[in-house]
Amino acid sequence: MLRIGVVGGGIAGLAAAHFLSSAGAKVTLLEASDQLGGLGTFFEYGDTSLERFYHCMLPSDDHLLGLLRDIGLERETYWKETSFGFMRGTRLYPLNTPLDLLRFDVLPWRDRFRIGLTGLWGSMRSSKGLDDITCEAWLTRLSGRRAFDAFWKPMLQGKFGDRYGEVPALWFWTRFNREKGAKRERKGYIRGGYRRIASELAASVTARGGTVRLRAPVERFDLDGQGRPSLTIAGEVLESFDQVLYTAPVSLLGRMTAGGQLAAPVGRLDSTLDMQGVVNAVLMLRRGLTRHYWVAATDDDIPFQGVVESTTLLERSDTAGVHLVYLMNYVHRSEPLFAESDVAILDRYVAGLQRLFPDLKDDDIVDRFLFRSPFVEPLYTRGYQRRKPPMSLVPGRVFLATTSQVYPEVTSWNGSTGLVRQVVDQMLAQGRAVPKAG
Repeated sequence: MLRIGVVGGGIAGLAAAHFLSSAGAKVTLLEASDQLGGLGTFFEYGDTSLERFYHCMLPSDDHLLGLLRDIGLERETYWKETSFGFMRGTRLYPLNTPLDLLRFDVLPWRDRFRIGLTGLWGSMRSSKGLDDITCEAWLTRLSGRRAFDAFWKPMLQGKFGDRYGEVPALWFWTRFNREKGAKRERKGYIRGGYRRIASELAASVTARGGTVRLRAPVERFDLDGQGRPSLTIAGEVLESFDQVLYTAPVSLLGRMTAGGQLAAPVGRLDSTLDMQGVVNAVLMLRRGLTRHYWVAATDDDIPFQGVVESTTLLERSDTAGVHLVYLMNYVHRSEPLFAESDVAILDRYVAGLQRLFPDLKDDDIVDRFLFRSPFVEPLYTRGYQRRKPPMSLVPGRVFLATTSQVYPEVTSWNGSTGLVRQVVDQMLAQGRAVPKAG
């Protein structure tokens, strides 16, 4: 029986612990916070658990849906047709059909036609070579400079800020094709929220003799005298493991391993890899705003980049009976906004929402909350696929399954689950050859 430590209790750590314990390993999962789920954590509102950050599934999410099937939750998912809108000033443009695009009078008809051809070409061409071309260069060539500046650039800036210019075209191509083949946009959710997935995965691990520990931040990550990985928590050195899988942000590894035997392999990782954060508001409204699940907000005077109206997807039992709206602002953790007070940010977000929807009154807002996460999505640059961290840091002993490695797959619970499946297979294969801790 392999003794395996898993660092991080997000979806990657939970899925890995489930797969490993199902294969007969004795697993200890360590999560620094008081909740499991990573970006799938929740807050209590009345008698309902609500997501701090919005989530949904797509019909093409084979890895995640397979995991739900594995733990008996696939039948608890439900699906609805959803749609996308684009705000310019106070005017809302639906953008879901070729006819919608023809009516998008923000651009001349020729540019609208080229945007449509961009989508068609993107669904037909292979991904070869796109990791070495920026989104800006590729989309400008296909759609034209005017269409890029008015349509594609604001959405890229919304996700990556002033670093949008280095994002590879492969990032865009993968996301565009995530729903390839679907006649209409469909999204899914699970009754009880993503908290339920995390809870069931943890229960699966403990039912097989594993351990799940919360409030257990790893202070030290090293190798012992026999080359086996060891972890230190609150001054306590845990028993040496046969293997350790690290799933937390890569940028935290340097501090944990400084001065030890793992410092050298960690030092060989690309030090320029970084991640974008998010400052996300959750509003409870008495009424809905639009019929769209996601609306892009691209005007310069709007302090967030998008409006996700989860009520268009979620059943009322999963929204505490209110209209649930998420306002997302992707921003690096070093930016001043990240350190501002909740009240100041929420006031500015609400004012921005009322500029978009002038008929939204203060009385329509029942409640509001703000949540931050410093590590959400890698800041991709050209050639990222060659520079992302390897799955194996120390052959047979130390492995990585982090958000920084999901690319070119979409950064999502589905992408993380697919990555973890590959890493776990490698761990189990290599684990047969390493001397076991006795």
